[in-house]
Amino acid sequence: MNISDFLATGLIDLPWWGYIVVALALTHVTIASVTIFLHRAQAHRGLDLHPIPSHFFRFWLWLTTGMVTKEWVSIHRKHHAKCETAEDPHSPMIYGIKKVLAEGAELYRAESKNAETMEKYGHGTPDDWMERNVYSRFSWQGAGLMLVTNLLLFGPIGATIWAVQMAWIPFHAAGIINGIGHFWGYRHYTVNDTSTNITPIAFWIGGEELHNNHHAFPTSARFSMRWYEFDLGWLYINILKFFGLATIKKVAPRPRFDMNKVVCDAETVQAVIAHRYEIVTKYAKTLKSTCKEEIAKLRQNGSSPLATMRQGKAVRNFRHWLRSDAEQLSAEHRASLQETLKHSNKLETIYAFRQELAKLWERSTLSKEELVAKLEDWCKRAEATGIAQLQQFSRQLRSYA
Repeated sequence: MNISDFLATGLIDLPWWGYIVVALALTHVTIASVTIFLHRAQAHRGLDLHPIPSHFFRFWLWLTTGMVTKEWVSIHRKHHAKCETAEDPHSPMIYGIKKVLAEGAELYRAESKNAETMEKYGHGTPDDWMERNVYSRFSWQGAGLMLVTNLLLFGPIGATIWAVQMAWIPFHAAGIINGIGHFWGYRHYTVNDTSTNITPIAFWIGGEELHNNHHAFPTSARFSMRWYEFDLGWLYINILKFFGLATIKKVAPRPRFDMNKVVCDAETVQAVIAHRYEIVTKYAKTLKSTCKEEIAKLRQNGSSPLATMRQGKAVRNFRHWLRSDAEQLSAEHRASLQETLKHSNKLETIYAFRQELAKLWERSTLSKEELVAKLEDWCKRAEATGIAQLQQFSRQLRSYA
């Protein structure tokens, strides 16, 4: 190879589609490094990594993002601790979806300069010689080394590949996951924030698309919770585990049922608390048709704020109220809810039982025996209401094992 060929194509000459494959492969390694190392292992301790993959991921992230592990972990932990509040580093509910999508990386950089955040949330992150003297000290030089490497390997097109690499995480993580993941999508779990699952499958972001699942069980190394959801990061973790390079510490529990149980016991309480977010969602789904029928009656009578809405919107509004804690609702929604409940004893009963059930897992000072008695009393009173679907839900609640 002469010098002119080298300057034109670098060490590796590929067809046009080959460069696309290379760019996608390199960015995918970066996504895998973020989700496995930074997110699941470092931030949430859902797994332990062998030093070989752990240091590879750290080195690769230095090359392709310039991110400092302690900064990323601190900011993410603070996001969970202060989610949807004014202290959340990147909530679209606070900053607006446009700002998080377009300027998510800037929000990250601004928070990384907050010494209090680093001190409070950065515990347990790497603090060895390489971290102190290379990765943290010369964070941007890694990206410069990646650029030089790309130019040597692929020639001028290497700069384009490098630009894609540098934009990949700011766009997908800081923008899509932090933005869309709290703005649009579907939800399995009624958690105390706006997190959503963006899509059941998005292999290019390695399982991070299942954001609502993650917020329901943040320390779980597995993000997929339904048969139709595919968590590519979880697949990679199991491959590492097979070769002895990863130890899985925590995984979200799957609900189990004993349909022969007729009274609540300590296992029922333990299971209900473990699956509390799913149970609140299931409560709203189970009572959906009863609420729909009652709302139709209110609309015919011309009573309550729901009477002025289309049937579908009225039902969606009440389901939203049913799935949310009162403090999560806006002042306008709280006022509409209270006015609606005045016009329907049945809706008032359904809403009151939902709120009472949610308070059960907030009573951390009660003994197991007291919690069992509270849950059993809730079930007995629910079954005495005469509301068929509430009775059905109560019987299913008793069967959690």
